[in-house]
Amino acid sequence: MLGLSRSQVHRLLQAYDLAGADGLVSKKRGRASNRRHSEDFRNLVLDLVREHYVDFGPTLATEKLLERHRIAVSKETLRQWMMEAGIWVSRRERKKRVFQPRGRRDCFGELVQIDGSHHWWFENRGPKCALLVYIDDATGKLLHLRFAGSENTFDYLHATKAYLQQWGKPIAFYSDKHGVFRTTHASQQDRTSGLTQFGRALYELNIDIICANSPQAKGRVERANQTLQDRLVKELRLRGIDTIAAANAYASEFMADFNRRFGKEPRNPKDMHRSFAAHENLDRAMCRKEVRKLSQALTLRYDKVLFILDPTDLAKTLAGNKVVVCDYPDGRLEITHEGTSLPYKTFDTLRSVHRSEVVENKRLDDMLALVAEMQAGREQQRSQSGPRRTGQTDHMFGIRDGSTANGYQKRGTKPGRRTDFTNDPVVIARRQQALAQLKAAE
Repeated sequence: MLGLSRSQVHRLLQAYDLAGADGLVSKKRGRASNRRHSEDFRNLVLDLVREHYVDFGPTLATEKLLERHRIAVSKETLRQWMMEAGIWVSRRERKKRVFQPRGRRDCFGELVQIDGSHHWWFENRGPKCALLVYIDDATGKLLHLRFAGSENTFDYLHATKAYLQQWGKPIAFYSDKHGVFRTTHASQQDRTSGLTQFGRALYELNIDIICANSPQAKGRVERANQTLQDRLVKELRLRGIDTIAAANAYASEFMADFNRRFGKEPRNPKDMHRSFAAHENLDRAMCRKEVRKLSQALTLRYDKVLFILDPTDLAKTLAGNKVVVCDYPDGRLEITHEGTSLPYKTFDTLRSVHRSEVVENKRLDDMLALVAEMQAGREQQRSQSGPRRTGQTDHMFGIRDGSTANGYQKRGTKPGRRTDFTNDPVVIARRQQALAQLKAAE
């Protein structure tokens, strides 16, 4: 009945006769296991965790101890050690959260969730930036990651173009109601008039975009962001990565490891990504497009720059008609009509206004030399509301605006602005010196 052998029952009976009920207790109770790690080994592991992995979870810390220190320890053993040392809090002690489950899609590429996560990805080693995340709903695999200075239209166009080149066209993207994806001025008559630039680009490629009503609705990418803010930050720290360019170079390696650990197999093996049709132009679609009316003089204005079309036979027939200005994420600008590119030259209408100096007409040489030096460094400010990206080629001057190491502008600085020498103390002093010399000569 007890499931014990006859000799064992005799031993228990003898122990009961000698010590009563206490004799039935196992002699191993309260004694350390023969396979227990020594205190020195336990202290060594905890010291390494406190020094390098104090904010790591037990599972990730176990992996890093094996990869970086060649120390093998069970994750459950490490979990107990970390809880006893006050480094880790068990799930039972955390506040429980309630989530309403939603089933995954059946096929790979059927629904791709996208989101931007603003975070201190480089901790105190670099600036705060955004990570654009593309994750498949059916498999939970990361399909594309891109670090950017901010969550804006041009970076989403650049990232989406790279995604489409690698995987093809999904059935739909699933996003939040960020201004990049959704406009509040939709039209009931024309479907395309109410689209954002990003939505218009997807519409041209026959890709739908669905906006979620709450963060919980697109929980797949939100949960992935939490994991990335834990694991990716620490991987960047361990590798000493502190720039956006270096992080983008490492992203593919991290995605491969992430998908190997956390990716799931879809219920249906069919890949729903589609190839591009013959009439679809990926490069021409992934840009900012503005419609402008061409004057009788074959000119148009965009971003406070006057564009003058070359008087070709085609351009002459378009006077008074509408053309499309294509502003690409890499800084290129193209003027097209029905898919045909129109050559042009620019004429900058911005002129800095300042009060002229009073100079005698026979003493102009020195003043003109000073004015020429000032004009060489004078600011030519573009429209602050225009679609400017730091690092893009200036439409008028063919130079690049002041940019950060990754080619994108730091937040809080005005776009398209170069150094202004008008109020520079050195320039003012030289101007006053020149005027004094002119007056002395007079």
